[in-house]
Amino acid sequence: MSQPDILHQAFELGFTYTRSTGPVVGRFLTELRNRNIVGIRASDGRVIVPPMEYDPDTAEALSEFVAVGQEGEIVSWAWVTEPRDAHPMDRPFAWALIKLDGADVPMVHCVAAGAESELATGAKVKAVWADEPKGFITDIRCFELA
Repeated sequence: MSQPDILHQAFELGFTYTRSTGPVVGRFLTELRNRNIVGIRASDGRVIVPPMEYDPDTAEALSEFVAVGQEGEIVSWAWVTEPRDAHPMDRPFAWALIKLDGADVPMVHCVAAGAESELATGAKVKAVWADEPKGFITDIRCFELA
C-alpha cells in the first residue's frame, strides 16, 4: 500500500497593519522624545499620567495637557529578584507606581536600586533618560532614588 502525497505550504502568521498613536498618546510620546513628561487634566481636575484620551469617570474627550515633573514618589512597589529577558533591566529592580510631581494618578515604571532594602513607599525618585530618546515609554530608561 503506497503512502498518499501530503500537501504542505509554508505559512507565516503576521499582522501587517500599523496603528497610529493619535493626538493624546502621540503628544505624550513626542514629549518623552524631548525629555519632557506630560499628563492630561480630567474633568474633576486630576492630572493623569500617562494621559488618557477619555475621562475615566465621564467618558468625555480630554485635551488639556499638563507638564509634570521628572521626580516623584513611590506609591507602591514590587521587587524583581530574578529579571527575565523581557524585563527592562538585567539586574534586580522594582516595578513601582510612581506619582510624579504635579500628577494625581501614579504611573507604572521600573526603579533601579542596589537592593530591595533601599526602597520604601514614599521614597523620592527621579527619571533617568535614555541616551537617545526615540518617542517610546522606554525613553525613560528607569527611575532611581533621588
